[in-house]
Amino acid sequence: MNPILRNILACIAGILLGSIVNMGIIKISGTIIPPPNGADASTIEGLKSTIHLFEPKHFLMPFLAHALGTLTGAIIASFFGATHQKKLAYGIGVYFLLGGTAAVFMLPSPIWFTILDLALAYMPMAYLATKIAVRN
Repeated sequence: MNPILRNILACIAGILLGSIVNMGIIKISGTIIPPPNGADASTIEGLKSTIHLFEPKHFLMPFLAHALGTLTGAIIASFFGATHQKKLAYGIGVYFLLGGTAAVFMLPSPIWFTILDLALAYMPMAYLATKIAVRN
């Protein structure tokens, strides 16, 4: 297979599978750590109006979703890419970082979580993916 086509398909697969992992964790997060009493996490408006009820433990699953989604996507892209595996992994990291940055503007969250999430959930996971999946 043409290396460029293979790299493009690896990136698409990384984005799709990373997104599936991210959304899967978000979907089950309420059963693992239930939202606080009276909180409506089903809509953006409900989340905005009840975010003050959330404790730090309620931000664990979103962080894991962002980190593990990025890690999965970056591993897939770098493992299946034909060339430039590190660049593919970092490209996936940037893609998810841009999504996380957009989410910061759409969804309310405490500043400490925003900083922690943007600093540790995306590019460090892409770096870790290079250590796991990149062939020498």
